[in-house]
Amino acid sequence: MFLKPVLALAALSLTAAIDLPKKGEPAITEQTQRSGGVIDPDQAKLKFDHADLKFEVLPVTQELRGLATLTFTAKAPLTRLVIDLDKNIAPSAISIDGKPIPGADFTDPDGRLTIKLPKAVAAGDQVVATITYGGQPHVAVKAPWDDGMVWAKTPDGRTWFATTAEGYGCDLFWPCLDFPTGEPENVTLHITVPKGLKAPSNGKLIGVDTLPDGRTTWNWSVRQPNTYGIALNVGPYEEISGVYKSRFGNEIPMFYWYLPGEEAKAKALFAEFAPTLDFFESEVGPYPFGDEKLGVVETPHKGMEHQTINAYGNEYAKAPEGFDWLFQHEFAHEYFGNQLTAANWDDYWLHEGYGTYMQPYYGLWREGSARYATMLDDERNKIANLRPLISGRIRTEEEVYEIAKGGPGQDIYYKGSWMLHTLRNLIGDTAFRDVTRLAVYGRLDPKPGNFSLRFGSTSEYEGFVKQVTGKDYGWFFDVYLRKAALPELVETRDGSSLTLAWKAPNGLPFPMPVEVQIDGKVERLAMTGGKDIIAVAPGAHVVVDPASRILKRSTALEEYNAWKTAPGKPKY
Repeated sequence: MFLKPVLALAALSLTAAIDLPKKGEPAITEQTQRSGGVIDPDQAKLKFDHADLKFEVLPVTQELRGLATLTFTAKAPLTRLVIDLDKNIAPSAISIDGKPIPGADFTDPDGRLTIKLPKAVAAGDQVVATITYGGQPHVAVKAPWDDGMVWAKTPDGRTWFATTAEGYGCDLFWPCLDFPTGEPENVTLHITVPKGLKAPSNGKLIGVDTLPDGRTTWNWSVRQPNTYGIALNVGPYEEISGVYKSRFGNEIPMFYWYLPGEEAKAKALFAEFAPTLDFFESEVGPYPFGDEKLGVVETPHKGMEHQTINAYGNEYAKAPEGFDWLFQHEFAHEYFGNQLTAANWDDYWLHEGYGTYMQPYYGLWREGSARYATMLDDERNKIANLRPLISGRIRTEEEVYEIAKGGPGQDIYYKGSWMLHTLRNLIGDTAFRDVTRLAVYGRLDPKPGNFSLRFGSTSEYEGFVKQVTGKDYGWFFDVYLRKAALPELVETRDGSSLTLAWKAPNGLPFPMPVEVQIDGKVERLAMTGGKDIIAVAPGAHVVVDPASRILKRSTALEEYNAWKTAPGKPKY
């Protein structure tokens, strides 16, 4: 279907200069930049059954051409469809249930495509929209910290292309419902690329079609992909593959697509796939996409948790912990982000807090407590405590991720991780594992085939903690999630006694037990009511919280960060 336009473009490239967009161009509207938030009433009426997405990637003109066939079931009577699609790739033609509609019946002025239906659709009935669209989509400035297309060249000058969409949303390159619960139940992708290039993408490879002029179309099928998890990746890739024999009895195909000339480095990274899988299956549960694949592709940007096709751009960096943190972090999101998806971006910490905690937790699993403590200490130094992790409101992705827009920013990673570290020490390993499994799978006995992808929330997570422990830990989450400031542990030593008292933000209750080491012997104080006293002999050496099990205020860190950012400080 794309053959004639490509031939025309090839002719154009020989006769005229092509105006290519710069980074950050073409500009996008506020609507397109918005992902998530309060759901449009018309979109709330839609159940997204299936998306069949045909793409052609045109590197010469940095264009995408698409044909999207979207199937919805009406949850309430419909007279129009409202779909998110960047106006830079606005539709040129639309059909409803196979019949073309006039151009006057659809508009896309600000990146929200509104389609007037030829007739009303009753609740429970299906409607199929076929949308032809294309153009030069928005180019990212510095992906993945912002989103869009990434047009690059391999060291030998060939096309290397990728998409990212977590912050601004799926509507940057395909017509979608741009909010977390807008996931289609199934997506098929057909990605046509120039001769000599490959297009690894989400889910299972159905097949590769070779066109008469040498172009190829890569056909994929993926179930219930995260809306920002759909990804296009194009390059002259080479491939490593293998099979992981799961502790749950199934076999999981593994693939890594990498640039030519990197075989030794690629094999070293691929060797990390199986032990990483083993860790997650041991400590969390069965890999959620074992019937599709574990997929990783080298990208011209840092990385992203695209479902079953994680983007990797860490340049094979080595680290003291002996594993690639970026690969491990993005893979963690297959569990925390793709299997368990926050229904509201306000609960973003469920993705990033867990995704970040999995690196020191893996260090503990591999090497023990020293590695765990070292990695956690590095994370602790990055906590800012500027705003609460959650607001209790429905928020967009950027309203959480961007400090300038009122969000907690990077604290969803590092403070979220340390909160989970504190929770695990509070309730114990077994309870923590059970809570995590309930959050990820909705059940304590997950096995391949007995669970579905699910949406979660902070309130549900708190309920799981109560269910597993039999105790109400609302005080814990009220302080760590709903307040920006950390609890402070006040120590008062008077003669032969030591008094410890928690000072929580706004005077909130905080009965967090505390370990105290006195001359090498460790005792645990219950801190009922947020306060406790212990006898201490004069001259005894005392260390409070000797294993750093609790996320709490540190004046030393505050002073260090103030010194580090002070104007005129010498650079060493």
